[in-house]
Amino acid sequence: MSNFRNHVQLIGNVGEDPKITLLDGGRKVARFPMATNEHYTNNQGEKIQNTDWHQVVAWGKTADILEKYTAKGSEIGVQGKIKTRSYTTEDGNQRYVTEIIADEVLLMGPKAAQEDSQSKTPKSKTAKKTSTKKDA
Repeated sequence: MSNFRNHVQLIGNVGEDPKITLLDGGRKVARFPMATNEHYTNNQGEKIQNTDWHQVVAWGKTADILEKYTAKGSEIGVQGKIKTRSYTTEDGNQRYVTEIIADEVLLMGPKAAQEDSQSKTPKSKTAKKTSTKKDA
């Protein structure tokens, strides 16, 4: 039952190319917005689409996979947990940020789209799913 605590799974589209940061000690982090869409028909028969935006953070090998195989518009699945943190701005205001910390990423969508995102730099075509619970 503990696997159900603070567990999130999302399928959506990458909103921007992942921003990759190499930290001291060689650890890599990827950050990007992800859009998830909900479709329904209202009482008037109109098709409605609602889009929610999520900030996703991935570390280590998962960040490597995102850097190599995803770009803006890529369809992916993300599994991880929700984390809220706060910080103080330069003018003294406290801000809160809610992020999805990705443990696993599933590359989805047509293979051609994945190959297009790979064309940024030469990459290996082996991994489609990554689990990095050891990295976190």
